[in-house]
Amino acid sequence: MWKTAATATLHCLTGCAIGEILGMVLGTALGLHNAATVILSIALAFVFGYALTMRGILGHGLTLKAALGIALAADTVSIAVMELVDNAFILAIPGAMDAGLTSTLFWITLIASLAVAFVLTTPVNRWMIARGKGHAVVHEHHHH
Repeated sequence: MWKTAATATLHCLTGCAIGEILGMVLGTALGLHNAATVILSIALAFVFGYALTMRGILGHGLTLKAALGIALAADTVSIAVMELVDNAFILAIPGAMDAGLTSTLFWITLIASLAVAFVLTTPVNRWMIARGKGHAVVHEHHHH
């Protein structure tokens, strides 16, 4: 079950990382305030997280609405925990949010925040899968 939880978390991390990095890059490049950058990053993390899950299950004959419902059920808690942890980590590192895209501090902090989020989100996903929630919902559709 830990392997399934780690796989689900890695899957979530991929979508979160894409959204998070894109949001941070866009926010920084556009000169947005830190709060707006964080909000943009979180929104994009949810979008990409859900999109990756939907991409994986849409080929199984589901409607877009059904796939979205499964993605919402499977990923909402996982993405929320991951985003909370990774943004709190970034905000806790002095100067990280104000570091530019060419700054080593920016990239090291972003990568470290995603690693910490992975470690802290995996047990949450394991707990949910054990109860038939989270990614357990997705796996039901992979087997049909």
